Amino acid sequence: MDRDPRVCVMGEDEGHYGGSYKVSKGLSAKYGDMRVLDTPISENSFTGLDIGAAMTGLRPVIEGMNMGFLPLAYNQISNDCGMLHYTSGSQFKIPIVIRGPGGIGRQLGAEHSQRLESYFTSINGLQMERIPDDEYVLCLEEAEMLRPGEHVTILTYSRMRYHVMQATKALVNKGYDPYVIDIRSLKPFDLYNIGKSVKKTHRVLIVEECMRTGGIDASLRVAIIDNFWDYLDAPIMCLSSQDVPTPYAGTLEEWTVVQPAQIVAAVEQLCQ
Repeated sequence: MDRDPRVCVMGEDEGHYGGSYKVSKGLSAKYGDMRVLDTPISENSFTGLDIGAAMTGLRPVIEGMNMGFLPLAYNQISNDCGMLHYTSGSQFKIPIVIRGPGGIGRQLGAEHSQRLESYFTSINGLQMERIPDDEYVLCLEEAEMLRPGEHVTILTYSRMRYHVMQATKALVNKGYDPYVIDIRSLKPFDLYNIGKSVKKTHRVLIVEECMRTGGIDASLRVAIIDNFWDYLDAPIMCLSSQDVPTPYAGTLEEWTVVQPAQIVAAVEQLCQ
């Protein structure tokens, strides 16, 4: 917002409260109410407002509060945000960011623990990214190599990045040398950097928090098979969340998502 006066933030509780997760804390006082706007609890309405603002030259950031609420704005995201550049014959550009946390988080229950990234990858005209926590200026389509290695490529993103890095410590102690990549961009995939790793290790493990059925792994697996089949020495393995609503109980919640011990076991199986 310092660099570009066209950037504004809109969402529920984003102004004086600073956001439910304090993402916009202090921004209202710094930039004023015209650039950090509190909105009604009406996701479809304020998403349409932001798309219109983007069409006129602003660069809105929509704080969706939670990924489970974004389906309420699905029509605006799909038919307007994703399509208007094309259906207008390129007369309009939609430079907009729609963000919101997804996945489990300290017993938030089923409705606040949704992993819906695969829903939105099917919309033409959108890009899906996992945003780093710190400030950065880089190409969002470029994957991040977290650790070079020789034995197996582990592809992951978002929260599972931290589970993978925990598992990596155990794997190194067991004598394995994993090549770890945070793919970051879910659409499009950075096949250049992914391919470099596959050509080096010849084995692939995908670790995601998305659900097993219809998850990101399905598209990623197909992309790797289509482009790097001749370099694979073993079938691609994937670890995903179970196809069940997320329980409220903390111990049950943990059982629904991939844990570091499962990653270690999968690598050991792949490298046999």
